[in-house]
Amino acid sequence: MIKEAKNIQEKPAKPVVTETIIQQEDTIDLLELFWVLVNHWKIILLTMLITAMLAGVYYLVGVKPSYQADASIFITNNESVITVSDLQLSSELTEDYAKIIKSRNVLKQVIKELDLNLDYRELSKLVSVTNPDNSHIITITVTCGDVELCRDIANSLMNIGLDRIYQVVGSSEPTVIDYSEAEAVDEITPALTKYLAIGLLLGLIAACGLICVRYMTAVSYTHLT
Repeated sequence: MIKEAKNIQEKPAKPVVTETIIQQEDTIDLLELFWVLVNHWKIILLTMLITAMLAGVYYLVGVKPSYQADASIFITNNESVITVSDLQLSSELTEDYAKIIKSRNVLKQVIKELDLNLDYRELSKLVSVTNPDNSHIITITVTCGDVELCRDIANSLMNIGLDRIYQVVGSSEPTVIDYSEAEAVDEITPALTKYLAIGLLLGLIAACGLICVRYMTAVSYTHLT
């Protein structure tokens, strides 16, 4: 038993120091990596300029102008005396009216009236019907690549939608607040500067990432040898 105990005590201890050194060697020197990036600033800058130019070319060639037109109606009772219950009912019906305006039947009538080369699903993607701040106002918004087409779709959708609301609900028609006008159509195409900024950022990330990978590969190879 005494010999066995001595043998156990005489077993060599684990090379803690060696493991610590290996762990230290495996860590990345962030300060050294920073200066590696600084020393390669020309490559980083050149990559950023190239990706920014590519983003600019894509914008000029591939990005089409986009416009947004809107029309709005007011939902309430047209009688001279309006009670609180009338206002509450109008508020409850606003969401229903919005769904009627964007219904399949209304969209198909708009396509027929304007002779659009679209089906109702494609037209539905261009149209947004909202109720801002839970008010009595319904806003019809149309987004497409042509100013006049945006205006025509918004106005046609509103007129046909109002007729359909009267047929379904059977009460007085909502009041038109604003028809869509060509001069009121907004261009919502993203600016060129946005694409250039994205190109610069992507170039920065790509260049720094490649340099970091090369640095870590070189460090690992040095430790192995």
